[in-house]
Amino acid sequence: MLLVTRWITAALRNHTFFSLEELNAKIRELLERLNNRKFKKLDTTRKELFEALDKPALKPLPLNRYECAQWEKATVNIDYHIEVEGHYYSVPYQLVKKHVEVRIAAQSIEVLYSGKRVAIHPRSFQKGKSTTINEHRPKAHQKYLEWTPQGIINWARQTGPATAELVDMIMVTKPHPEQGYRSCLGIITLENKFSTQRIENAAKRALLIKSYSYKSVKSILESGLDSVALVEQQPLPTVNHDNIRGHDYYN
Repeated sequence: MLLVTRWITAALRNHTFFSLEELNAKIRELLERLNNRKFKKLDTTRKELFEALDKPALKPLPLNRYECAQWEKATVNIDYHIEVEGHYYSVPYQLVKKHVEVRIAAQSIEVLYSGKRVAIHPRSFQKGKSTTINEHRPKAHQKYLEWTPQGIINWARQTGPATAELVDMIMVTKPHPEQGYRSCLGIITLENKFSTQRIENAAKRALLIKSYSYKSVKSILESGLDSVALVEQQPLPTVNHDNIRGHDYYN
């Protein structure tokens, strides 16, 4: 750069140009002259060295233009998805609970694990929604490719009626049912660690205390509360009093 400044920029300091094209043409002329000028201590020129050394080693330019991107770290959730700006993207299920790097570009989301790309998705700005590649699911989950609330409930019913009722309540209490899929899937996949009977008992307790979440069921199981007998609240007796008019009064 110092050499270019001296031989080109300095040479043009007293010139007046009336267009960018005129300026570029003069710079190109001086640059060609500089590249063909021999070195003081070498019997060759910059152009000759470039042709002999650099040009043979050049590689083709990338097919895609360079694009700015930001990097984040994420932990793969139990439903083999990561969250990026409120949207959920799938990764291979083998990476559950692993830490991954996420490259967020204008049009795409790339996920890398140990320096290798494991997933790429079109970027979505729909919060609370998910983008899932079928191959990322475990084989047992792939038959549920077209997830629907009823499909989730039917799947949970294989564990028991209380589990089905619980996942139904999880989805009902969300602004959109899809936002409850993560908790529902988490409850069902607890079968990898706990028996179906224990999960069913934990679901009954979660329904009783009105705690509709995966974390609640997991906490009940880990603390052993699923084996504690449930004490259901008895309905309070009807109060009879002269000041209570009853519904017939308004007929």
